[in-house]
Amino acid sequence: MAPVPLRIVLIGGDIELRVVSLIVRAREVADDVVLLDLGSNDTTVELAEEVGCTTLHFTPQLNAIELAKFLQKSNLDEAKTTLLIHVTSAWKLQDISLSINRARELWDIHMAYELEDEEDTQITDRILSELTLRHMVVTKAGMNAMADLAPTDSQEALNEVLRVRIVRASFNVNIQQRESLATASKFAQLFYWMLETKHPLLLFGIPGVVLFILGYRLSGNIVGALEEINSTSIGVTLATIAMTLIGLFSIMVALILYIMGKQVEQIQSQYDWPSRN
Repeated sequence: MAPVPLRIVLIGGDIELRVVSLIVRAREVADDVVLLDLGSNDTTVELAEEVGCTTLHFTPQLNAIELAKFLQKSNLDEAKTTLLIHVTSAWKLQDISLSINRARELWDIHMAYELEDEEDTQITDRILSELTLRHMVVTKAGMNAMADLAPTDSQEALNEVLRVRIVRASFNVNIQQRESLATASKFAQLFYWMLETKHPLLLFGIPGVVLFILGYRLSGNIVGALEEINSTSIGVTLATIAMTLIGLFSIMVALILYIMGKQVEQIQSQYDWPSRN
């Protein structure tokens, strides 16, 4: 069997809210996607298996050497290049583009690591098994060389023939993102909830019709029924007008939500989206 050109291995645990989007994004550029579960207590594994992603349970200490040994012993098909991504709470989906670019470069081993403090020393003095992995790209030769290392070996123990680069991962650049409709404001969240309502005509249409009819009937002779114009009559008049306008607004909202709800159902049926029923 021909080796897989590019395999992406997602490493993480308890990422049920992100795992599906990660797998879908990785499949856009990779020929094979594998999830290395670190002992999830939620539905991460179940969700990954539902979308057809191969899932392996990783129990050894998480470091580059143990990962290489584990993948070598697994039953996965051989891959020309393997990209391993450690998915943490600080890792963002937009970071996957940078990792994929590293996988397209001509490195046998490209490893980005993180430091908990600002203190940094020479990379040659660092033991590879003690580095906190951000992402790592390995070819077949790089995988074999990494798996043959001892837990106390550093970069100097790797074969000089290999193209190796081990660097400290840079901090993410915070870019101002546009907010979506569901998170932009409380009013937008309310509108989104109204759009998801099953029967907007009942919730908004019936009260709107009642308020509109009552306001219209009362506003006909409300001024003439009062003998003089004072603060009380003006207040009653304004309240009646407001009730009429609120009723009219509720009717318009009910019709708009009903039409938009039908459009959403049509789009969901066209693309086979899961129903909320």
